[in-house]
Amino acid sequence: MACVIVPFVEAVGVSAAEKLLAKKAVRDGAARDFVRQIPLLKNMLYGGSFLLAVEHIYHGELSFVPPFLTAVRTPEEIPVMLREMATNGVAMALLTTAVWAGVVALGRIVKKAKAHRAGAALCA
Repeated sequence: MACVIVPFVEAVGVSAAEKLLAKKAVRDGAARDFVRQIPLLKNMLYGGSFLLAVEHIYHGELSFVPPFLTAVRTPEEIPVMLREMATNGVAMALLTTAVWAGVVALGRIVKKAKAHRAGAALCA
C-alpha cells in the first residue's frame, strides 16, 4: 500500500526539474524538445499515483485518519512497508518512466520518418 508514495515523489521531483530545465531550454534547442515532453511524464506519474491511491482507499489499505497506512500500526511493520516501497513502488516508477521514454523515442522516430517522406516527395 505504500508503493503509491514512490511514483508520487518522482512526479514531484519531475515537476521541480521541469521548472529548472525550462530556464535552460530557452537557450538550448535540444533541451527545449526534451522539456516539451516532461508534462506527459508528470501526467502519467501523478495520474497513476492518484488512481492507485483511490484503489487502495477502496480496498481499505489507506484511510483518512492516522495511521493513514492501515498495515503500519506498529513500529515492527515499518520494514515491511519500506521493502514494499523499494520493490513495488520503485518498479512501478521505473516502468512508468520507461514507457514514457519509449513513447518519446517512438514519437521522434515517426517525426523523422515523416520529414524524410516529405523531403523525398519534394525531390520527386
